[in-house]
Amino acid sequence: MDLNLDAPHSMGTTIIGVTYNGGVVLGADSRTSTGMYVANRASDKITQLTDNVYVCRSGSAADSQVVSDYVRYFLHQHTIQLGQPATVKVSANLIRMLAYNNKNMLQTGLIVGGWDKYEGGKIYGIPLGGTVVEQPFAIGGSGSSYLYGFFDQAWKENMTKEEAEQLVVKAVSLAIARDGASGGVVRTVIINSEGVTRNFYPGDKLQLWHEELEPQNSLLDILNAAGPEPMAM
Repeated sequence: MDLNLDAPHSMGTTIIGVTYNGGVVLGADSRTSTGMYVANRASDKITQLTDNVYVCRSGSAADSQVVSDYVRYFLHQHTIQLGQPATVKVSANLIRMLAYNNKNMLQTGLIVGGWDKYEGGKIYGIPLGGTVVEQPFAIGGSGSSYLYGFFDQAWKENMTKEEAEQLVVKAVSLAIARDGASGGVVRTVIINSEGVTRNFYPGDKLQLWHEELEPQNSLLDILNAAGPEPMAM
């Protein structure tokens, strides 16, 4: 089997951003792939842009990292000039501008989330091509294909912080179970008026789903447990 070790590093990924009553929760898995080979099983796909704004990265690892680095630099300059932290909307629009102006060269989808004193907690999705869309929740990466119906059913307005984080962890673990390009650990970032909280959920502590579960009371177990019966004459 050709592992294609020279392929570009891709974060075939699951990234999620959810608003709740008071802030936002960002979440991501941690698998970075090179072709069929897992190049990094514990990468951090949630990157700090400012004290109050973070970005979840998917697609090409190189592209998403360079966009994040540029935007972090521009936001630092913006903060110095204004004398106050940049808003979530300004951060998202800077990424949108970079992504749109370089849409023929970049292969990355991003979710920007954060909190500011003007609009509170906000989530913006910035898919391939450089569109920016404000959303109550956003999902991205290869694992998102398995989650659209789940989020339509599970997401609700005015969730508590605990409910929002539980939803994000559950969704990423569901995607890890189904998507071969998602895996590893689950990282979350909670951003609200009080600051930023980072949490870490090891892979062996995540809930198991469907085919991952050990079979219970299967026909083979029953047949193996039963002793041979005498033949009727």
